[in-house]
Amino acid sequence: MTLSMTAFARVEHQAPWGTLTWELRSVNHRYLEPTFKMPDFARSHEHLLREKLRKTLVRGKVECGLRFEKNTAEAQSISINNELLEALLNANQQVADKLPASAPEAASTFLQWPGIITTAGIDAEELQKAILESFEAALLQLVEYRTREGAELKSIIEQRLTRIQEINQSVKSWLPEIIQNQRQKLLNRFADMQLDIDNDRVEQELVIMAQKIDVDEELDRLQTHLKEVQKTLNKGSPCGRRLDFLMQELNREANTLGSKSISAEQSQASVDLKVCIEQMREQIQNIE
Repeated sequence: MTLSMTAFARVEHQAPWGTLTWELRSVNHRYLEPTFKMPDFARSHEHLLREKLRKTLVRGKVECGLRFEKNTAEAQSISINNELLEALLNANQQVADKLPASAPEAASTFLQWPGIITTAGIDAEELQKAILESFEAALLQLVEYRTREGAELKSIIEQRLTRIQEINQSVKSWLPEIIQNQRQKLLNRFADMQLDIDNDRVEQELVIMAQKIDVDEELDRLQTHLKEVQKTLNKGSPCGRRLDFLMQELNREANTLGSKSISAEQSQASVDLKVCIEQMREQIQNIE
């Protein structure tokens, strides 16, 4: 399946001691770039969370935020990490002894130190389990959103593929007539000028001209690239980088078609191709 890199997920986990809320935001990025914003008590689990994320996603800039709201009863029963506070006070005193002119630290400063305030009445293993399980639920929701949007992106791209296929077939059907018209124009011009010309030489020049303006090869390559785009889409994620490369190849053929154009119809076909390819390329930027 084709996955989008743009999605949002929000999961709440409620327990007697409070509520954990995960919010995951994902946008397109060349690589996988996760960032975590969490309370200090959850930092020790970050390596596990990153590992789960990397096993699930391949590309995208993913912002992972965790909020914790204590229940009112629990909020009133906080405690101080006395060992850590004692160590901070000793360190503060040593600095004060060396810098006697420095201002003393306020009590509120020590309360802001990570780990000073501990959450009473919460089992550490229970809290860890809640953090990991709620993160997995949020990650699953994120993948569901990415899958749903990926299916929509695939549908849009396939519509453009159908349109390019139609243009390709139209140019192929016009090509013999375009070449014949160009040949007749040259013959008519020679006739109007009433020149004594070598018919064999004229035929040679007409063959060379036909070879220069012939775009059968470009149209065949275009058809091959279209099949490869569809095959890559059907294969599923991760496919964004390969699709982006194929857009470059399609655009190259469209440019060649335009440079060899000898009719308004062919020039318009080249423009229409470039429009469709650009529309696909913009959508592909969001595919994993």
